[in-house]
Amino acid sequence: MNCLPDRLLIVTDRHQALRPLPAIAAEILAAGAKWIWLRDRDLAAGERAALATELMHLARQAKGALSIGGDVELALRLQADGVHLGDAPLIPAARRILGKGALIGLSAHSVDDVRQAAEAGADYACLSPIFSTPSKPGYGPPLGAAAIAAAARLGIPIVALGGICTSRVTECMAAGASAVAVMGEVMRATDPAQATAELLGAIEAVSGAGSLRAIG
Repeated sequence: MNCLPDRLLIVTDRHQALRPLPAIAAEILAAGAKWIWLRDRDLAAGERAALATELMHLARQAKGALSIGGDVELALRLQADGVHLGDAPLIPAARRILGKGALIGLSAHSVDDVRQAAEAGADYACLSPIFSTPSKPGYGPPLGAAAIAAAARLGIPIVALGGICTSRVTECMAAGASAVAVMGEVMRATDPAQATAELLGAIEAVSGAGSLRAIG
């Protein structure tokens, strides 16, 4: 199983973003972020490929990683670090296409989804929504930190997503999350670099307390 690139995953959403995504990406990478998930699935294929290319260039300059949401072919073509999928049955084919070294994650909305991710060979499961969030209104009620604890027992790294802010990092990590993911907290920030630095500081504080799970 591949290790996670970082304990903080930044998820893109240009509809919430206050500035163009490449500008935000440059700022968060400069602030110390190392892992970006390109979501924005509603973009036309050509526009999304161009955006992915620009984000990957920025990530490479910062020695970071870029995961492509839901498009194995684009991830292969750009030699991205990995792909983030929505259905567990897609994982084996993605692994064959992208190779053993690719980082393959699955969006999970229940502990059973996490179990399927583990059985299919995913490197991590992104469990959401942990807390109430306007970014993911259609995925059911908040799961809470207890779901993180139950999912973490399945032996696959858990990335907690949904309503994550600086004050909730400790709760998620203490429950067993290997990493936290944020979307609106950074996309809507007037200062994405500061928001990123605060999140990383909260993660580092938990790490210093010795209560973090292994990253991969």
